[in-house]
Amino acid sequence: MSYECFDISIEDRIAHIRLSRPEKRNAMSESFWADLPKIVRDIDDTAKARVIVISADTTDEKPIFSAGIDVSMFASGGVAGHDKNAPGYGAGFYQNVRRLQDSFSALEECRIPVIAAIHGGCIGGGVDLITACDIRLGSTDAFITIYEINVGMTADVGTFPRILNHMPEGVVRELAYTGRRMGAEECERRGLFNATYATEAELMDAAMAMARDIATKPPLAVYGCKRIITYSRNHGTQDTLDRIAVWNMSMLIPSEMMEAMAAKGEKRDGTFADLPKRN
Repeated sequence: MSYECFDISIEDRIAHIRLSRPEKRNAMSESFWADLPKIVRDIDDTAKARVIVISADTTDEKPIFSAGIDVSMFASGGVAGHDKNAPGYGAGFYQNVRRLQDSFSALEECRIPVIAAIHGGCIGGGVDLITACDIRLGSTDAFITIYEINVGMTADVGTFPRILNHMPEGVVRELAYTGRRMGAEECERRGLFNATYATEAELMDAAMAMARDIATKPPLAVYGCKRIITYSRNHGTQDTLDRIAVWNMSMLIPSEMMEAMAAKGEKRDGTFADLPKRN
């Protein structure tokens, strides 16, 4: 299946979702918001892969991972609607923003890890996207900017509730109030990027190597890690400890534990069941 904004490939149990509009700076058009959650949920529901890697076609002279929301969506009313004085404008605006938010929440809610490989500029909605991923790797020429303040907006598709899990509040406030660029080195130093790499080729090699490593682990245990880490972020210690106990009581597979230990001792990849498909 072909998409306006994405190229999709699946190999070695790794799904590679590539933003594919470099001529538009990988801006997020209407079809982007509709297709991304469908793609992610299809990969997850049908257990097509054990890891997702998101990167971008950045063949332009000045690489841009994503320029954020396509301005055509504002002109067409795809974000806010046309007439603020029209009946139901507020309800329509709210409904549209929640729809856009859901597109990125699909990354956080899917059962498998999502790695973002960021080459070039990550602007506005691009920051919303990468903060919804599990792991962020960048090239040294990558940068982020919470750009919405520069066009009279408050970022509303997911940046603030997620980026605060990675960087100090004061730094986030500075970025939000000023819209300044934060380069890759500072992103890594502040904790947003796990690592940075000198070139795009090295970045993609590292992202795929990490994905391959994760893909060798027991999928249900990886899913449990993702689920509990996200849960613990939003709940207290005792509540999370109870949730972990209930999770393992329900989900732990002793035979996979034995296989994991045997594989490690024999210095081979383990043989593990994929996640069950969803109806």
